[in-house]
Amino acid sequence: MNKVLGDRRAIFLLLGPALLVYTVVMLVPIFWSMGYTVFDGNALTGFTFVGLDNFAKFFGDPTALSATWFTIRYAIILTVLQVGFGYLLALLYTFRIKRASSLIRTIFFFPVVLPTVGVGLLFQKLFEAAPTTGPVNGFLNFLGAPSVDWFGYADSSFWVVILLDLWRSMGFYAILLYAGLVDIPEELLESARIDGASGWKLVRSIVLPLSLPVLLSSLIFSINGTLKVFDTIVALTNGGPGNTTTPLTLYMFQTSFSYGEYGYGSTIAMMLTILCLLVTLLIFRSTRRDLTKG
Repeated sequence: MNKVLGDRRAIFLLLGPALLVYTVVMLVPIFWSMGYTVFDGNALTGFTFVGLDNFAKFFGDPTALSATWFTIRYAIILTVLQVGFGYLLALLYTFRIKRASSLIRTIFFFPVVLPTVGVGLLFQKLFEAAPTTGPVNGFLNFLGAPSVDWFGYADSSFWVVILLDLWRSMGFYAILLYAGLVDIPEELLESARIDGASGWKLVRSIVLPLSLPVLLSSLIFSINGTLKVFDTIVALTNGGPGNTTTPLTLYMFQTSFSYGEYGYGSTIAMMLTILCLLVTLLIFRSTRRDLTKG
């Protein structure tokens, strides 16, 4: 093995095909898109060099700013909820329901494998107000409350989207965090219990610090995934009502492929990439600072 790893030709033969595919599929489109940001137009009408005008247009575009605010708010709220509930489920799997945990894990993980379009249609029917009354409004009517047009208002649409993605994703993060919890040595937990640590004190003092690396990975994975949300919104609200539930990804898609503004669409994609990088760096820096203090 050392001979193979020390041979440059062998390394090139082993890594070359993968690097070539990665370059063609990932790096070339990224740099190609970056090049579009300084142009206006499309392949049919031609391209005009505009410099940094697309970036100035972005910061003066109310729809882009609204999409940015929706994306950030959605990402922060959903990340906190899905990682938080996932961690609670992981603790439940590890310390409370060890015997039936495999069955419970399967049940909570099941929504992850469902197709997004199918889940979107399911939630549309659940929260339907017209022409027929969905189960949620039916339950409200049973309690004597009037039906709610869940998809007719910005706030209610936002929370239905959050609920859908939370239902779909928390089982995945529960499994991911559970994998980190089961690696904690049982002897260490027993020693802590003998010393009087139990319940929340055990979690806060022993379990949480030891599971911090996988928790950090979950946060980064979650925040980057939620910032790039697309399919859930398209399947459930398609950005409505109006553009109140339109994230940057959907606005970028509409701008590029519906309106034919490749340059401005690439600029929106670039701003989303920068936002993802900034959030990831912020999480890394804050976590490193906490570890240094500890």
